[in-house]
Amino acid sequence: MMLVVSMPFQDNLFLVYLAGCIGATALEYVTGVTMEALFKVRYWDYSDKRFNFQGHICLGTSLAWGLLTVLMTRIVHKPVELLVLAIPGKILAGITLVLTIYIACDFALSFKAALDLRDILIMMDKAKEEMVRIQKRLDVIIALADNDIQTRKDEWTQASEARKAASVEQRAKFNENMAMKMEDLKAGIESKFGSLKQRILEKPSAYKESIREEIGDLLVKYRVNTEKREGLGRIRGFYKRNMIRSNPTMTSKVFKEAWEELKRNMEYNPKQEEEQDEK
Repeated sequence: MMLVVSMPFQDNLFLVYLAGCIGATALEYVTGVTMEALFKVRYWDYSDKRFNFQGHICLGTSLAWGLLTVLMTRIVHKPVELLVLAIPGKILAGITLVLTIYIACDFALSFKAALDLRDILIMMDKAKEEMVRIQKRLDVIIALADNDIQTRKDEWTQASEARKAASVEQRAKFNENMAMKMEDLKAGIESKFGSLKQRILEKPSAYKESIREEIGDLLVKYRVNTEKREGLGRIRGFYKRNMIRSNPTMTSKVFKEAWEELKRNMEYNPKQEEEQDEK
C-alpha cells in the first residue's frame, strides 16, 4: 500500500509522506474492522492511545506510517528493485510462482486458523450459556422444594409463554449470570447440586421421581458442558497456537472471558504441545 499510494508523488517528499499516512491508515482501519467482524477478535487495539478512532487507528501510528513510507520508497525499495530487475526473466518468473504459492497457502491456513479460533470462542460461550440455564433451573427447583414440586413444575411450564413477555428483565438477569466468571459459575452450580442432594436425602418425599430424573439430567448436561468447554480451551494445531503467540495484544470484546481462558491455556510447554498433536 505504501509503494502504490506514493508512486505518483515520488518527486515530492511531503506528498510521499502524506500519501503514506493516508493510504496505510485507511488500509489499517478497513483491515481491523473487517477482521474483528469476521473473526470476533481484535488483533490490535489503540483504545489506550490518544487521538484514536474506535481503537483501530490512532494519530501516532498514522504519522509513523508516513515516516515508514518515506523510508520504504527512498531507502529500502530502490536497491530491492534493482536486485529484482537484475534477475533473468525465467528465473524471476519461477521465484515469483513459488513465492505466490507459498504466500497463498500460508494465507489459506492462517485464515482457516482464525475461523477455527472464532468457532471455538462461540462454542465456549454457548457452553457457558447452557450452564447458566442449568443454574437457573436449579434455582427454580430449590425455590419450590417445600411445595408440591410437580404441580408447580406444570404451572411453571404453562406460564412459560407469559414469562416471555418479561424477556427484557429475564435477559438482564441472564446477562448478569453470563458476566460471572466461569469458576464462580461452576462453584455455584456444584453448590446447588450438593444442596439438592442433601435435601433429597433428608426429605425424599418432597421430590417426586420426575424431579429426581430432571436433576439427574441437569447434572449430566452440566458435566458434558464443563468437559466440552475445557476441551475447547485446549488449543491444538500449529497455526492456531502460533497465531495467538504472534499477536500478544489480541483481544475479544464479545468473548472476553473465553479468550482469556484460551490465552491462559497457551502456557503449555513444547513437549506437551507435541504430545497433544500426536493424540
